[in-house]
Amino acid sequence: MNAHASTARAEPSQPIRIGDHLREWRQRRRMSQLDLAGEAEISARHLSFVETGRAAPSRDMVLRLAERLDVPLRERNVLLVSAGFAPAFPQRPLEDPALKSARQAIDLVLKAHEPNPALAYDRHWNLVTANRMVAPLLDGIPERLLGQPFNVLRLAFHPEGLAPRTVNLAEWCAHLLERLHRQCEATADPELIKLYHDLKSYPIPARAGPLSSDNVAIPFKLRHDGGILSFFSTTMVFGTPVDITLSELALETFFPADERTAAWLKRTAANMG
Repeated sequence: MNAHASTARAEPSQPIRIGDHLREWRQRRRMSQLDLAGEAEISARHLSFVETGRAAPSRDMVLRLAERLDVPLRERNVLLVSAGFAPAFPQRPLEDPALKSARQAIDLVLKAHEPNPALAYDRHWNLVTANRMVAPLLDGIPERLLGQPFNVLRLAFHPEGLAPRTVNLAEWCAHLLERLHRQCEATADPELIKLYHDLKSYPIPARAGPLSSDNVAIPFKLRHDGGILSFFSTTMVFGTPVDITLSELALETFFPADERTAAWLKRTAANMG
């Protein structure tokens, strides 16, 4: 992770030029000027002039370069503003009428996934909503850890949260840290970078060694009701968002990894009515 760039983004002392932004993103994606110019169908010479401030890009060029660099929508607005243009991508709360259909889709997925647990979280891993099967897994967790904003990753690592209950704590937390690290590299988000370093400070044991060849995915194994519940998870995102909030939303769905867990989920859902 580029610590210097991350610090500069977190605490800007002066406006950053569009050329500096583009160079930073290009280097983060490990692309040469020639590679990016070829992808964007412009000359490497012109791209060099844009990066050094000798040429001003058009709005369309900024968006084209951002697309080729896979820049998050939030940061594409930053690029546009630094080039002297208005932001292109809105950011609305999920309660906004314009996002009603998206919110309905989220609720539909979460409800349809029962009796398996599922939840939705924002770009910083703060819980947005969850189906009713998540709550039973959190029985006994101190209320102060479940207040808003409820951070899913902090709960997984916290010594009063899920950490003491997680059977394969080293493997599961290493997996989560790797995911978070990839997000930090992809987005350069200062809050995510801070979260990453905060989580690394928790007393989590080191992973003992490589996973067994019998495993097809890293399971989440949780002590519960005198036994062990085992899950594997999938992550879903909206495929073609043009709203920042929607682009940063993720849905995590959990599936039973063994028959005992599947039976417990069905029994718990039936008791909940």
